[in-house]
Amino acid sequence: MKFNYKARNKEGGIQSGDVLAVDQNKAERLLSENGLVVISLESQDEGDLFSKFNPFGKSVNNKELVLFSRQLSTLISARVPIIQSLRILQEQITGKYLLTIIGDLISAVENGDALSSAMAKHPDVFGNVYVSLVMSGEVSGSLDKSLVYLADQQEKDYELKGKVKSAMTYPIFVLSALVIIGGLMFKFVLPNLTSVLTEQGGTLPITTVWIINFTVFFNKFWWLLGLLLAGGILGFRYWIKTLTGRYQWDALKIHFPIIGDIFQKIYLSRFSRNLSTLVVGGIPIIKALQIVSEIINNVIYRDIVLEAITKVQGGKTISEGLSGHPEFPTIVIQMVRVGEQTAQLDEIMAKLANFYEKEVDNKVSTLTTLMEPLIMIVLGIGVGILVAGILLPIYNLASASG
Repeated sequence: MKFNYKARNKEGGIQSGDVLAVDQNKAERLLSENGLVVISLESQDEGDLFSKFNPFGKSVNNKELVLFSRQLSTLISARVPIIQSLRILQEQITGKYLLTIIGDLISAVENGDALSSAMAKHPDVFGNVYVSLVMSGEVSGSLDKSLVYLADQQEKDYELKGKVKSAMTYPIFVLSALVIIGGLMFKFVLPNLTSVLTEQGGTLPITTVWIINFTVFFNKFWWLLGLLLAGGILGFRYWIKTLTGRYQWDALKIHFPIIGDIFQKIYLSRFSRNLSTLVVGGIPIIKALQIVSEIINNVIYRDIVLEAITKVQGGKTISEGLSGHPEFPTIVIQMVRVGEQTAQLDEIMAKLANFYEKEVDNKVSTLTTLMEPLIMIVLGIGVGILVAGILLPIYNLASASG
C-alpha cells in the first residue's frame, strides 16, 4: 500500500512524501527507522474497496517472482548497486503487492540490512530456499548467479505444477458439471416425468422406484444435501489441519492407487530439485536438508528427511540416512550415494529431479488420456439408468394407452 505522510525530521523541519508498506504499522516503523517523527499518515488506497477486500491482491505469482529475479540478476551483474537496482525494478514492476515488497526491501537495505535479511521478513513471497541462496550469493559475491539459478528452478517448478493442474482441470470441470446438471434435473425435470408414472399406478421396475424415491427425497431435502456437502468440505479441511489428520492424509496421498505413484514422484522431484539448488548455492548439507524437509510439503517425507539429518549428524552419509524407507526408492538412494562419492551431489540431484519431472509428465498425460473414456463410460451409465428407469416406462405407458 502507498501512504502519504507528514513528518518531522531530525533538524525539526517538516517534510512530506509517500512511503510503500504492507500496512500502516509497517509504514510508521519504516519512517521511524529513517529518523522521522510521524505527524500524519494516510493511505492512498482507502477509497479503493476492491484493493482493500481483494484476497488475490496480496500475493506474488510465480511469473512475477521469476521476472523480478532475472531482472535483479541482470542489474547486479552489470555492477549496479542493490538499492539502485531495486529502485529501477520499482519503476518497471506492475504488480501492486510486489511493488510494496520492493519498497520495503529498499527501506530495509537503506537502513543497513542485507538483502537476504530484508527478504526474510516476507516469508510469504521469499521462501527459505530463496533467502538461503541469496544469503549464500551475498557471502560468496555471486548474488547474480544465485538469482539466475533461482529463476531457473522457479520456472521448472511452475511448469511441473502447471502440468498437474491442467491435467486435473478437465475431469474436475466435467464432474462439477455433472453434479450441477444432475441436481437441476432432479429438481426441475424429473419431478414432472416421475409424476406421470406415479399417477398411473401399477408395478414399476425397481430402477424406476429408486429414481422416484430419490427425486422425492432430493426435492424435499436438497438444502440438507447442500449443508452436508459444505459441512463435509469444512470438516475435511479442519481434519487435515490436525496432527493426526495431516499424517493420515499425507500417507493416503502416496499410497492411493494410481495417483499415489504420481504424488510420490512429485515429492521426490521436489526433494531432488531443492536439494540440488541449495547444494549448488553453497548451503551446508545439514541446513539444506532442514530446508528441504520444510518445503517438501508432506509430513511423511519430512520425518524421513529429519531422521536422515540426525543420522548424518551422527557420522553417516545422506544415502545411509535415507535408506530403509520405501518412500525413497533404491534408485534415489543409489544416485545420492554416487553423488556423495563423486562430490557431484548437486548435478546428480538435478538429473534425478529432471527424471522424476518427466515421469510425472508421462504419468499425468497417461492418466488424462484414460480419464476421457472413463468419464464417457460414467456418462453412458447415467444416461442408460435414466432411459431404463424413466423414459422406457413412459414410452411403454404411452404405447399401452395408444
